[in-house]
Amino acid sequence: MSKPIGLLIAVTMISITALLGGCGTNSSPAPHMAPKAMSSANNTSTTQPSQTAAVTGSSSEKPVAPEKNPTGDIPDTQAFVNYTSASGGYDLVVPEGWGRTIKGSDVLFQDKLNGVQVALSQESSQPTLAGVNKNQAAELQKTGRAVTIKSVKQVHLSGGTAILITYDSNSEPDPVTGKQARLENSRYLFYKNGKLAALTLWAPLGADNVDQWNRMSASFTWR
Repeated sequence: MSKPIGLLIAVTMISITALLGGCGTNSSPAPHMAPKAMSSANNTSTTQPSQTAAVTGSSSEKPVAPEKNPTGDIPDTQAFVNYTSASGGYDLVVPEGWGRTIKGSDVLFQDKLNGVQVALSQESSQPTLAGVNKNQAAELQKTGRAVTIKSVKQVHLSGGTAILITYDSNSEPDPVTGKQARLENSRYLFYKNGKLAALTLWAPLGADNVDQWNRMSASFTWR
């Protein structure tokens, strides 16, 4: 009888050992779950730029009410001076005394809620009305502040033919009060030898700057 009992004990011990060994094998993948979880987190983080870009677009922003008597008229007595961009290869006249910010071949002139900006980009071909409607105008509506496109048309100026986009938008919020103004904008697209110049003028909606804007847009010339 002792032999069967010893055999039974031995078999039992072997079974227990095998069971413990099996448990140890099943638990070993647990540490490898961490890299998978981290990989998933990393995949999520890589999508953040596109998600952020979608959030920063202000297509859902509501237009603010325009002021009844907006300030922003450029005086008839305003003096103008010539500005030349050697790196950008263009000239135009701008109001004397306005604040100026230069970034490479781009330039910005501002006086309160009035502004004039020239921004250059590279384009392989002359823009068309259909292309501007599909690209530049659509991009304005997507990324601008409550942009309303009013017209896209071709115009003939002293500096050559351009495509003009007219649109209304909200201003940037005041850094102190958070208040915004409704602006009117004119963006002229000039093209030459692979360069596209976007000349943008803006002022509070309702301001009387027709003559001054015509003077500045007509003065733009490539060097």
